[in-house]
Amino acid sequence: MAFLCAPANDGYSATMDSEIARATLKALRRVLRAAEGGTRKLAAATGLTPSQLLVLREIAGGQDVTPGQVAQRLQFSQATITAIVDRLVALELATRVRSEADKRRMLLSSTAKGRNCLNDAPDMLQEVFEARFAALPAWEQAMVLASTERLADILGTGDMDAAPLLDSGPIDRP
Repeated sequence: MAFLCAPANDGYSATMDSEIARATLKALRRVLRAAEGGTRKLAAATGLTPSQLLVLREIAGGQDVTPGQVAQRLQFSQATITAIVDRLVALELATRVRSEADKRRMLLSSTAKGRNCLNDAPDMLQEVFEARFAALPAWEQAMVLASTERLADILGTGDMDAAPLLDSGPIDRP
C-alpha cells in the first residue's frame, strides 16, 4: 500500500500520517503474531523453543562441537549457550563430555532422541525469512534492514541486545 502525503498545512497530512502509522503497526503486529505462532507450533511438535532448536541443530551438525563454536556460529552469548545446553542435556537431547585431548574443553553431541526431535521439527519462521530475504536484491535487503533498524530506534529498543533469532521471549528460557 503506497501513501502520498500532501503539504503539511492542509489538514490532509495528519489523517494520512495516522493511516500510515496504523498500517505500520498492523504490519508489525502481523510479524509479532507470526513469530509467536511459529514458536507455539515448534513447542507443540518438539517441546523446544526456537533457540533450543537452533543450538541442537548446531550440535547435531558437527563433530567435536564446543559451546564456544556454537555461540560464535549463532551469535549468542556463551552464558546463553550454557543455559540452553544445560536444558538440552536435561531433556536427554544432547550430551556434554570432556575432551580426551584437552580436559579443559567440553564437547557436545546430539543423542538419538535429539536427532529424532530435529527430524520432527517443523520449518522455523526464521528459515523461511532467511530464504526469502536472500532472494531479494541487495538494495531491497538494505532497505528492509534500514527500515527495521529505524523502527527499533522509534520504539526505543535500538540499544537492546538481541540475537539474530525470530522469537519473542528470552532466548535462554527453559
